[in-house]
Amino acid sequence: MANGVWHTGYGIEINLSLPDLGHPEIPDLLQEITTSVADRDMHLLECLAHHEGRECLSESGGKSPWMFVRRGRVGGRRPLVASHLPVTHKATPAESAQHKATKDRIVETASRHGLDAEAEAPTANRRTISDALVTGPNGTRIGWEIQYHHLSPSSVHRRSVNAVEHGITPLWVAKDRTASLIDRAPWARVDDMPWKDIADGKEMLIRGGYRYLQVWKCVPSSDRHCPVTDGAGHCDAIHADWFLPALCQPQKKAVHLEDLVLQSATSESVPVYVPSRGSGRAGRHMWVPAVDRDLWQEMVGEKTRLSTAPIDEENDEITFAEEEIDRTCRAGEESRRRSSDERPVRDLAQPTGGVTLLRMPAWRPGNPTVITSVERAAASAALECPPWELGPCAECGQLMRRYGCNAAMFCAVCRVVLNNR
Repeated sequence: MANGVWHTGYGIEINLSLPDLGHPEIPDLLQEITTSVADRDMHLLECLAHHEGRECLSESGGKSPWMFVRRGRVGGRRPLVASHLPVTHKATPAESAQHKATKDRIVETASRHGLDAEAEAPTANRRTISDALVTGPNGTRIGWEIQYHHLSPSSVHRRSVNAVEHGITPLWVAKDRTASLIDRAPWARVDDMPWKDIADGKEMLIRGGYRYLQVWKCVPSSDRHCPVTDGAGHCDAIHADWFLPALCQPQKKAVHLEDLVLQSATSESVPVYVPSRGSGRAGRHMWVPAVDRDLWQEMVGEKTRLSTAPIDEENDEITFAEEEIDRTCRAGEESRRRSSDERPVRDLAQPTGGVTLLRMPAWRPGNPTVITSVERAAASAALECPPWELGPCAECGQLMRRYGCNAAMFCAVCRVVLNNR
């Protein structure tokens, strides 16, 4: 990886370690050189050694002297670095076989259950080709994108936006927890399996990208810790968050690839985007049961559409070291540095950072509390009872399961207090 590159269009030398790249007279230069190669001339950026007539290790090794610019990751720094093309990783025979086997399995699963399925289906403007396009009985179209090697976030974003504009919901499939497509668009992660196992129908579990909504009342008897007090106590509020099937209480059934093929097409499972509460620039994409999505939207009082905005990581600010240009071709060092410059894990198992509904005020005779629809939906989910069985605790006035089967006059907390009097 190099800190300098030659711009063939302007005929200038670019120093990637300087904030203005050495050319303050061209304010849009950074955006121009970081544009995806698919959207620019691939010969725009050239190895300095090659341009100056010296040995380019990449070219002498039978590869390309042309380059692309990306954010590197060196410790806690994010410098701009130039690497030799090809930008996109050329799939190995094993990866190509995995890709084809997964695509065929998706199409065969859909067809076997009476759904329309097509491999290598282009959009109307032919700018995006879905590896597999599955159409459900209600007209829902799911564009499966099997991506078993690295793809730049800008490419994921561009292709996802194009799919959405043509009425297709993208569903990206990865096998690597560091894949840059994770949380850039609706996604699912499967195991890294030999192509023969995929083709032979070996079980393919969705390891990441599918979650269930869990709602619980934060009391001492709860099995979950309090996200507000960070486990130091209980706040008596109602919490809601999204969990992987294995982390649900009780544990939910694992989702298989075939399940997602059918449920996404029939809208039993739908994509949800949950913006980060701490930063408007980030968030989580996930597939969830439609009933959970409906409850979530009722609880948070908003309907967040599928995000198609480019997502920047919080720590992606470019670091400029302001050094002299190193004109030595570093092509041979690119693979050796990967071990110390690995991409971070993006498929994280922890909760998403859901919502907390404040404890509801006590009910008093003659002055009944007006319960909002959001509060009623949250209480109903947390207490696992229909809304019409809700009522106030005779002691503290908090909503509880007051009517119907297994009803009581006092909530669990008040029962403990009353018994100890």
